[in-house]
Amino acid sequence: MSGGSRDPVIRAAGCVLWRRVPGGGVEVCLVHRPRYDDWSFPKGKLKRGEDPRAAAVREVLEETGHHCALGEPLPASRYPVDGRPKEVAYWAAEATGGSFTANDEVDRVLWLAPAAARARLTQPRDVRQLTAFLDVLSTS
Repeated sequence: MSGGSRDPVIRAAGCVLWRRVPGGGVEVCLVHRPRYDDWSFPKGKLKRGEDPRAAAVREVLEETGHHCALGEPLPASRYPVDGRPKEVAYWAAEATGGSFTANDEVDRVLWLAPAAARARLTQPRDVRQLTAFLDVLSTS
């Protein structure tokens, strides 16, 4: 690694956004990003000086149109992007209101039961956050 002042790690934050469903149980929100043609959780890069928690809430609102209440932290995801390491901090976040409008980054959202979400997620690394979320939910 170079000794420069710029952080070589791309820092990002996101959430496993969830809501309660009538009769018990939960659904989680997946976003479809046409640029990558993938299904994932809402997430994005931190702005300069931005706190990761604030970034996670901002990204959820920008990508899904939903406000949320952050809950427990989930495992970070680490993977390379264009030769640089990327680290995404995640939280469980309960949806508190809002509605989706398609935008440049996200053209669709799906609210799915956890098993259906697990099958729909494009990247296996995202399944780790879903599993951790379900573990947190079962112990709260």
